[in-house]
Amino acid sequence: MMLKLFFYAAILILAFFGYRHYSNLSHSLKIGDTAPSFTLKDAEGKTHHLSDYAGHYVVLYFYPKDDTPGCTKEACEFRDDLPKLEKLGAKVVGISVDDGRSHAEFAKKYHLPFPLLSDENGNVAKSYNALTNLGFIKIAKRYTFLINPAGKLEKIYLSVDTSKHSQEIIDDLTKLKS
Repeated sequence: MMLKLFFYAAILILAFFGYRHYSNLSHSLKIGDTAPSFTLKDAEGKTHHLSDYAGHYVVLYFYPKDDTPGCTKEACEFRDDLPKLEKLGAKVVGISVDDGRSHAEFAKKYHLPFPLLSDENGNVAKSYNALTNLGFIKIAKRYTFLINPAGKLEKIYLSVDTSKHSQEIIDDLTKLKS
């Protein structure tokens, strides 16, 4: 009896995650699509709109959680490479479902000079297909979108190595600008 319950539970879990994966594929963004707009607040409560960055490349990166090892590594790499990215005409913006207080502490602790935007309800992450929603918990996926000055998706990074990602974007921007 117990084995039968375990088997049915496993089937239901696989069906649930399989359906979620399948349904997400049908809503994927593609290179050349207009980047979904957003209006979110940063750690200081200042409102940011995607349109604020018109005329610049935007490195819009989603990350799971403030002050965790991978997210810290990624943020610090962007911090350290920010002069190179800005020289290439890019602005860096981070988004997670953490609240503004958490972002403020994270940014202060690691001296992050770019905005971290709070997407507490996950709507913006969802519009970029960068949200894992388990019903009771929402987590942003580690995805990055390079948006060109016209507001179109130039590159989409769905597999991110946090120790090399910033340099990968610098290399891609260098190719785009040459």
